[in-house]
Amino acid sequence: MKIVLASASPRRKGILQNFGYQVIVKPSGYDEKINGLLYSDDLVINCAFQKALDVKKQIGDSELIIAADTVVVNNGIILGKPKDKNEAFEMLDELSNKTHFVATSICLMYQNQVVKGVEKTFVTFRKLEKEEIENYINTKNPLDKAGSYGIQDEGFDFAIKLSGELDNVIGFPMKLFKEYLLKLVI
Repeated sequence: MKIVLASASPRRKGILQNFGYQVIVKPSGYDEKINGLLYSDDLVINCAFQKALDVKKQIGDSELIIAADTVVVNNGIILGKPKDKNEAFEMLDELSNKTHFVATSICLMYQNQVVKGVEKTFVTFRKLEKEEIENYINTKNPLDKAGSYGIQDEGFDFAIKLSGELDNVIGFPMKLFKEYLLKLVI
């Protein structure tokens, strides 16, 4: 099945391709602007919906469109992608020695059908030293990732406990996607 992915995320594309899906990347122009806001399921689900809708307006509704949005949530506040190294440091320092959750909303659109929802995974970080945070930031890996980290990054060892789906933390909840895919008439 050919899928139009309303995202430029190489991680999402890679996860879908690893499961055998043919993926066409068509990034959405929708700008969610939710960093720093109080988290709600509806807020992040709407982001995925708006991304899918933007791509649907561009290409029509003859293809299956998938959009997603991943955020890290600490103390109820959304941490998106950092704008610079200083913000990345602040985020990681704030996540040190705490449990937070990663929420990925997904939206599937095909013709007049829409299925949308969110998956959450809880992640606990060990106590982080300032020097190791700086070393990780200097790899430039955290600068394009929600919460300033990629759990799949080589050498990343900050997480000591995970409760939920690893794919969700990487950026695309395959289990939820497959469940939603079955709800569509294609």
